[in-house]
Amino acid sequence: MNDKKLTTRAADFSAWYNETVLRAELADYSPVRGCMVIRPNGYGIWERMQRALDDMFKATGHRNAYFPLFIPESFLHKEAQHVEGFAPEAAVVTHGGGKLLEEPLVVRPTSETIIYSMFAKWVQSYRDLPILINQWANVVRWEMRTRLFLRTLEFLWQEGHTAHVTHDEAEAETRMILGLYRTFMEEGMAMPVITGLKSESEKFAGALRTYSCEAMMQDNKALQAGTSHNLGQNFAKAFDLKFQSESGSMEYAWNTSWGVSTRMVGGLVMTHGDDNGLRIPPKLAPTEVVIVPIWKSEDERARLLEAAGQVKQALTTWGGRGDDRLRVHIDAREGMKPGAKYYEWELVGVPLRLELGPRDLANGSCMAARRDTREKASLSLDGLPETVSALLATMQGDMLRAARERREANSIREAISYDRFKEVMEGDGAFVYAGWNGDPAVEAKVKEETKATIRCIPEPEFVTQGAATTCMVTGEPAKHTVIWAKAY
Repeated sequence: MNDKKLTTRAADFSAWYNETVLRAELADYSPVRGCMVIRPNGYGIWERMQRALDDMFKATGHRNAYFPLFIPESFLHKEAQHVEGFAPEAAVVTHGGGKLLEEPLVVRPTSETIIYSMFAKWVQSYRDLPILINQWANVVRWEMRTRLFLRTLEFLWQEGHTAHVTHDEAEAETRMILGLYRTFMEEGMAMPVITGLKSESEKFAGALRTYSCEAMMQDNKALQAGTSHNLGQNFAKAFDLKFQSESGSMEYAWNTSWGVSTRMVGGLVMTHGDDNGLRIPPKLAPTEVVIVPIWKSEDERARLLEAAGQVKQALTTWGGRGDDRLRVHIDAREGMKPGAKYYEWELVGVPLRLELGPRDLANGSCMAARRDTREKASLSLDGLPETVSALLATMQGDMLRAARERREANSIREAISYDRFKEVMEGDGAFVYAGWNGDPAVEAKVKEETKATIRCIPEPEFVTQGAATTCMVTGEPAKHTVIWAKAY
């Protein structure tokens, strides 16, 4: 493994991010420009994310299904805003089996069209609703500028799609999923997010309204980490998704769609990583604890490997976390100094390192090193599983708290002039809470002049200093308090 120091975040955050992803073996560039190979270290994090979210979806009544990768091109054209939004980045198959296809096929950029065409086939009566479907899939969007995990031609995600009898049911679903995403991001990823409504220009193509989770990365840019859309009846009308109501009339269904993707792995890196590499929150770490036995002689090696095996056995069979057993690895590699091992495990972000040497063994203890704070402490081998589990839980909470404190320290909530705002965006950036008169032309002007966008109209709980009264740009009465930031 390359032991050259990483570029620091302060020197070049973008270079630090790319180096961390590559050196921690989360992903690598593929022979196809703009695509990535997700390596086992990165896929292990995605699997943990997947498992947690899948359990949450199923607990709220959703079921998994799978729909085709290929979508008839005509389907995309049935919903005008949708085709306008996705046509520029669609990959289209024109030949199959050596022959020109009668109708080109679009490689799935998102699945609303094909899923609602199937819903229309399955729904006759209000008794057939709601339909609550999720699929885990890959999608393709022909992006021009790509970055590992954050924006690639092909990525992995889940996309939920539901159909309901009324607007209010669809709206409740949309908001419920938004809350579910927030819970996962904060409790699982230790990444605090602000939830709110997207402006008209930022909403999903074809949606009635879009809600999003916005997280601040360490360079003060925003990452849209997940979205939940109330699609209204737009797609139902396009695909004739109708049902007979209780009163006997024919009505169009109300749809929602929502998704998060492997972009979250990039968000995790940029939220928690430091100049030594990754820092993975314990709940999502493929390996939570690495045991590094330290020996000088063959006799010591045999004793310490045996002791390390016993420690691992105690940790992995302890039932204090129910089915979620501690995930432990022993680094027994020979011909490698302990310091080199420590460097490597810090780089890949394993939350807790247990060092076990002859003296520790004689004292019935081990040395524990936290990855988040790099603090070290001696732990007794007696009751070690309980101690380690409690320590990991503390680390999980501490990482969320540190990320939230950093976000608030880099947020501007007091009134700010537009000139001062431009200086902030040219400099270190921030989440700026400011008034907006609701005019899309003002929004477009700010984006053009500063590259900052309205991340969302935040939910009231995030507007802690009261709503803004005047528009930051025009001085006119404010229609909304919004969050402005540069974004990925």
